[in-house]
Amino acid sequence: MIAHEQIPAVLDHPVYDAEGKKIGDAKHVFVDDATGRPAWVTVKTGLFGSHESFVPIKDAAMVEDHLEVPYPKDRVKDAPHVDVDGGGHLDAREERRLYEYYGIAWDDAWARANQPGEGGWAHGQAGTADTTGTAGMTGAAGTAGMAGTAGTDAMDTRDASMHGGDDAMTRSEEEMHVGTERVETGHVRLRKYVVTENVQQTVPVRHEEVVVEREPITDANRDQALSGPEITEAEHEVTLHEERPVVETRTVPVERVSLRTDEVTDEETVTGQVRKEHIEIESDDVPLTEDPDDRRGM
Repeated sequence: MIAHEQIPAVLDHPVYDAEGKKIGDAKHVFVDDATGRPAWVTVKTGLFGSHESFVPIKDAAMVEDHLEVPYPKDRVKDAPHVDVDGGGHLDAREERRLYEYYGIAWDDAWARANQPGEGGWAHGQAGTADTTGTAGMTGAAGTAGMAGTAGTDAMDTRDASMHGGDDAMTRSEEEMHVGTERVETGHVRLRKYVVTENVQQTVPVRHEEVVVEREPITDANRDQALSGPEITEAEHEVTLHEERPVVETRTVPVERVSLRTDEVTDEETVTGQVRKEHIEIESDDVPLTEDPDDRRGM
């Protein structure tokens, strides 16, 4: 369990699950109105911390500079969304719904909280669930910059301690801090496969043809013509040739293909809600004068 004096070390610090996975950052700590002991912590989850999930703090522990809770990251992120009232309290119905989500028996938790010496969490004095200060009356201990205060009187207590009990008030406001979260958006892969295409190419081919030549007997060829027998049978053969296309394939490299990533910076507009304190001046027909030399940022 986290002690009340450890609340400043919890707020705005990382929250991890039992497997060492970061869930988010602690935003609020809710304490029991009767005992003042921490009962719940809200964790900012989701993109830009836009969602707050309630986590029981009973079995949580501070480990170095972060808070460790015994629940998986996905279970915390999927916890029921709870809107607390303007006073920063968790009502009995919502608290019971959170108990059931985290598998904590409502009756057992209430009984443990009211046993002497047990140091109850999220519960108050002994009695029934309808008694003021019992289960469900859990108050916010503080937000970032307001650690160590409890319940709806946190602001007045802070003002009195910061000004030594004088009549001045401190006006505060929340600032929105926007960060970025790196997430996967898709996968791109290279895949090589084989296709067969028909290719046409024209190539010249040669072939031999027989041409019959006849020449008359002249004085130049008479001796050659009379060199054989006078009357006989004879045969002469000529072999013809032609060229035919021959196709063969060869594998040759043509290009190299690879993947790389380029970072492109875009701008997105983020809308959030911040709270500001306003100070109203009330008087019973008493004239008021504002010091013109003391107008510090209102």
